[in-house]
Amino acid sequence: MKGDTRRQSTRRNRIAVRVLDGAWKQALPAPAVKCRRFAAAALRTIDPKDAIELCIVLADDGFVRDLNRAWRGQDRPTNVLSFPAGEPHPDGSAAEPTNLGDVVVALGTTAREAAAQGKTLSDHLAHLVVHGVLHLFGHDHVKARAAAAMERMEVSILAGLGVANPYAAAA
Repeated sequence: MKGDTRRQSTRRNRIAVRVLDGAWKQALPAPAVKCRRFAAAALRTIDPKDAIELCIVLADDGFVRDLNRAWRGQDRPTNVLSFPAGEPHPDGSAAEPTNLGDVVVALGTTAREAAAQGKTLSDHLAHLVVHGVLHLFGHDHVKARAAAAMERMEVSILAGLGVANPYAAAA
């Protein structure tokens, strides 16, 4: 049992946040701190065997539109994009954290959606960061069963953050 406790206490996840659009700091106090907290909540739920490294990028709609066009063939901004970098080390023996990938969030789209849905920007950002991190772990919402499972995970993680069920109005 002590081995398990020691392993958990020495495992260090690294969550980097890059604010490419300074308007994030005007729209939301301490957006990087919030993003780290949201991503850490998702990581605690998933509990990977080895340490994880990921990056959250807070950008503008133009940046996300360019990424969406280049990687998904869709010439429009979207709220969040996830770019998985690889799989976590299967036996947990990696000396360095495994680079999980990047989550990129667009301010304009996210702010418009939050306002239209009657949510705070912080709550909507929490949802998008959690959603993006789950994508990095291979969860998706292409098929109905997978979408339902992913939504249940999101709702549970968000509840732990004090964020209301983002799908309640759509249900």
